[in-house]
Amino acid sequence: MSKPGAKDEGRQLSRSFGWLAAFGAVLVLAGLVGLVYTAIATLTSMLLFGWLLLVGGFIGLLHAVQSRGSSFFWLGAVVAALNLAAGVVVIRHPEGAAEALTMFAALLFLTGGVFRLVGGLVVRGPQFGWTIVQGAFGILLGVLVLIEWPGNSLYVIGTFFSLALLFDGLGLIASGIGGRRIVSLVSDRLTEADRPQPGEAKTGGDEPGRSGGHWWGKPVNLST
Repeated sequence: MSKPGAKDEGRQLSRSFGWLAAFGAVLVLAGLVGLVYTAIATLTSMLLFGWLLLVGGFIGLLHAVQSRGSSFFWLGAVVAALNLAAGVVVIRHPEGAAEALTMFAALLFLTGGVFRLVGGLVVRGPQFGWTIVQGAFGILLGVLVLIEWPGNSLYVIGTFFSLALLFDGLGLIASGIGGRRIVSLVSDRLTEADRPQPGEAKTGGDEPGRSGGHWWGKPVNLST
């Protein structure tokens, strides 16, 4: 690959990393807005989840129809019908869906925290302290969510969703800025390699009396 071609690819990569950082900034802004308006973020996430279930159900149904006559048909049709039904229910009743998902999240935190805590106490591996802290935090978070349920269902899911957007956006911004720096360093190295170094002599057959970088001497008369 030639150096001009490599420089063009470097500019394209730098532009791509710039778009990645810009998309991360949009996610960070959406996460901050969601943390301010948690109820709206909860309803928005529920509606998005419902439409994703509907789209997945339609795609699964089409795939099941295409594979009719095989053993996969009935399983695919049942799963697609369940996705469609769940999508309709979530879209029609986003508050009830938020309550159900909040309960599910609290139970997930509780069970995950208990398993981490018990596993850390039994195994006592190199990450013993960190495992115990994670388990205790999961149990505490699950208990706090269950205590306020279902009144907290309008902001728990929205808070988690907004935090996920915020941290994903920060990660994309870091990746974009880091990628642009790496591309810039590589481009600078290529530019420095193209510049002639001080005291560097050209080799070749351009100089008089020289051919291919070697001097050709005249024949010497040894009889004198």
